[in-house]
Amino acid sequence: MGQTPTPGTYVIDGSHSEASFTVRHAGISKVRGKFDRFGGTITIAEDLSASAVDVTIESGSVNTGDANRDGHLRSADFWDAENKPTWTFRSTGVEGGGEEFTVHGDLTVNDVTRPVDLEVEYNGSTTDPFGVFRLGFSAKTEISRKDFGLTWNAALEAGGVLVGDKIKISLEVEVVPQPEETDAATPEAQQAAAEQA
Repeated sequence: MGQTPTPGTYVIDGSHSEASFTVRHAGISKVRGKFDRFGGTITIAEDLSASAVDVTIESGSVNTGDANRDGHLRSADFWDAENKPTWTFRSTGVEGGGEEFTVHGDLTVNDVTRPVDLEVEYNGSTTDPFGVFRLGFSAKTEISRKDFGLTWNAALEAGGVLVGDKIKISLEVEVVPQPEETDAATPEAQQAAAEQA
């Protein structure tokens, strides 16, 4: 394609986007999960390096397909979702261009902020049958949960630990133009805007 994202300010369409993660379990398999509620804005500048990303994730919306595990993740053992309900990613710079680029930013989880690099692929743009202009992106990164103070674990009888340290994060994101009057401060407002578009 050789194309670059169309400049503008966009909101994440949560009904057509996914924020998922994968972590090793007991050293022999992988557990996958996602967050059901997240939102944010992506501002594409004429000069891609001046673009900005601002995303909020509701940690309590975790969904791994197992209610007991989700409850444990929400507890103080892991991310204490009741007292620390939101995580944020705010970009600090963009490198590259065209269809593949890197978004540098600060990820804040449980009040701990660490730099994270997102490897982003621009999947193109389209206008859907309802006249809504859309952009699509895929992104991935890997973090150490210990870097964010998430150290709970349990030893295995045969050696090793129950929960791996490295977390692979994968994002599939569709965005739509942000209406002028939209309050983009909350995931709920952003989702409502995307659904109305």
